[in-house]
Amino acid sequence: MSGFAYERPTTLAAALASVSLPNGRALPIAGGTDLLVWIDEGLAAPERVVDVRGIPGLDEIVRRPDGSLRIGAAARIADIAAHAAVRDGFALLAEACASVGTPALRNMGTIGGNLAQRPRCWYLRRGVACFKNGGSGCAAVEGEHQYHGILDDGTCRAVHPSDPAVALAALGATVEISSVAGVRTVEVDRLYAGAASNPRAEVALEAGELITAVELPSAAAGGAHFWEKLMQRGAWDFALVSCAAARRADGEVRLVLGGVGLGPWVLSSSVAEDVGSGELDEESIDALAERALYDTSPLAGTEYKVTMAGALLRRAMRALAET
Repeated sequence: MSGFAYERPTTLAAALASVSLPNGRALPIAGGTDLLVWIDEGLAAPERVVDVRGIPGLDEIVRRPDGSLRIGAAARIADIAAHAAVRDGFALLAEACASVGTPALRNMGTIGGNLAQRPRCWYLRRGVACFKNGGSGCAAVEGEHQYHGILDDGTCRAVHPSDPAVALAALGATVEISSVAGVRTVEVDRLYAGAASNPRAEVALEAGELITAVELPSAAAGGAHFWEKLMQRGAWDFALVSCAAARRADGEVRLVLGGVGLGPWVLSSSVAEDVGSGELDEESIDALAERALYDTSPLAGTEYKVTMAGALLRRAMRALAET
């Protein structure tokens, strides 16, 4: 592991100042379940690692009087899964967090780190000169790619491993991003915009920016929801395909797939509107699932994921229609 300076600031302002070095020379750390692996394998070589766990309030989960929810970026995945306010108002997120990794990983990993983690593509992780590692193309296209994506939305065909990101996208959550220049917010699914065409990162964070919180709107509380994650193993595995669906009390429907691209894939609003428009029979459900997946472009070894995605979408539509 390369040498680096370690800092543990006690204020957000100090942390933002510490991570403001350009070109990945300063990186934040909380649980460290992904970053330390990157450093150990020589895939990252920061001069400074900034531990954000000492910042007061950054791990808090707060339900506001209006029903909205704020989750600090340093909140543990296990704590989110078990929190009464999350389970009562946003059960979809609690289920997704409970499906992450193992108990040990859930008790170490944080929501900010989970959203910002890097893909598990074996070409990238083993230092192959792929698009994300100094090369010009995706090595998986002509190589082994059975766990890669079914979307042709850029050069890289890897998938993002975050389960909470899929649920948060279905709930219409936003991410608070802070830097010494100020604070901005971005919708969770937009956090990964352009990820497959970005050779250096997957999340839309500039140098010196930190994810500081996740915000869930009051309108997303309650309603009907669906979560399912298909894995090769029954536990401690990443999603082959996952699906989060939510129908809010105001009738809005969102359908989101995970394991299919470099971020949660929010399906067409026209499909969601048709799902929320009234009762669906099996013929309508089949037609909507087929329409939703019409633009997928699987590689030879990932065609099975289209079948899986279709099955999950049908189950989600039935679940929303029956509740």
